[in-house]
Amino acid sequence: MKKLTSCVLLTSIALTAPALPTMAQTLPGGTTTRPVPPPQWESLWNGANRAALKQALGNRARHGLDHVTFLAGDVDNQPEVEAAKAYTEAAMAYARALAHGMVDPRSLHDVYTIARPATDQTGALADALRQNRLGQWLNGLAPVDPEYRLLSQAYLEASRNDDAQRPVIALTDSIHVGDVDLRVPEIVDQLVSDGYLTTRPSTSPVDLYSQDIADAVKALQRDYGIREDGIIGPNTLRVLTLGPGDRARTLAVALERRRWLSRTPPATRIDVNTAAAELRYYRDGQLVDRRKVIVGEPNRETPPLGSPIYRLVANPTWTVPKSIPVSRATVRAKNMRRVNGYWVQPSGPDNALGLVKFDMRNDQAIYLHDTAAPELFERSQRHLSHGCVRVSDALGFAAMLADQEGVGDAWAKAHASGNYEIVDLPREIPVRLLYHNAFVADDGKVGFRTDPYGWNDAVAVQLGFADAKTRHAQAEAIDIGP
Repeated sequence: MKKLTSCVLLTSIALTAPALPTMAQTLPGGTTTRPVPPPQWESLWNGANRAALKQALGNRARHGLDHVTFLAGDVDNQPEVEAAKAYTEAAMAYARALAHGMVDPRSLHDVYTIARPATDQTGALADALRQNRLGQWLNGLAPVDPEYRLLSQAYLEASRNDDAQRPVIALTDSIHVGDVDLRVPEIVDQLVSDGYLTTRPSTSPVDLYSQDIADAVKALQRDYGIREDGIIGPNTLRVLTLGPGDRARTLAVALERRRWLSRTPPATRIDVNTAAAELRYYRDGQLVDRRKVIVGEPNRETPPLGSPIYRLVANPTWTVPKSIPVSRATVRAKNMRRVNGYWVQPSGPDNALGLVKFDMRNDQAIYLHDTAAPELFERSQRHLSHGCVRVSDALGFAAMLADQEGVGDAWAKAHASGNYEIVDLPREIPVRLLYHNAFVADDGKVGFRTDPYGWNDAVAVQLGFADAKTRHAQAEAIDIGP
């Protein structure tokens, strides 16, 4: 584990060992030990149960698991004892993949504390076999929520078109409005295909990059979380050259990440999608608020944590972590003072934490907070912080939480004082810091973002996909804030 400092956590993704996409090699959960078979497992694998498992595995594509081999094709030609053992291991492996995921996220991240499903399939498998209801049991293990279902449908559709020709657009110089470039007709074709242009602009010459085309590119950039400038640079070109196979890969990873999650999340909670830089607040099971956030930049990623907010801090000070360099000019401009060897910025509207901090219980010093630079929320690409989460209109969000938790007056008084004050919440509000770059948007359609942290590759490889060697998004030095 790396040494962690306030709002600076360098999470890394590294597979524990190379693994072939077959459950005979490495089982879900990051363990190389085989599941313990239930008693009398040989006698349980009658013809009906064998057929039920084969049928279930034949439908595994709807979970994005069709690149994984769970059961050898010649299993029935093996000696009875070996065949029954193979069926048992395949059933256990597939059950665990559906219930928990193929991959243990704790093997990919230095820290992963989001609540996971807590079930043991061994006894349940034996019962399902005895009752000849293996298919029904397996069908009930994966998530059943609407988002999982829609992601599954999108994966199946993308997989069917996997052989479609991938757009070929040379990744060379950037294209600006007014440029004449031989790639423009190909770009226009792709924008029409993706629905960002309804007709081809009647420009002359045909390879002129016009404002109409740039406006369509801006819409694409906005959808994928790329800086919305209309310039066709490397990141935009990579999105334009995505084919169905690329989207299928992303969707398979998205389904896997959903299987990592507890099937019964807290009814009242805050979900931060760090891939999309968006926050959603649920109260009593209903979505009541959503807003933009700014999260950790590449190489200073916001870690995947499950951690509750337990208090609000009005007019916070900010103690700068030693990992963040501070220049003399910054010390003077931000009115910082030295306290116990650390630079401390006093309370006030120019404070890097803004006027409210949402303290969370975790060992990584990660929290939500306000900002003195609200203009950054207008960016499409909002991976700009040192690891903590900046919340758009954080004061409004704090007032809403305080009112709903019955401490609205105390919060208003603390905020108005202009001094550092703490308001404890009567109950903790769970927060999940998720990483979902494929998701279902408010209009019911599947949305995509780029993979800014490059976290998808390690998951996709264990799902049987090729390593795409994704490049991290480029970090931008905006300010020294957390």
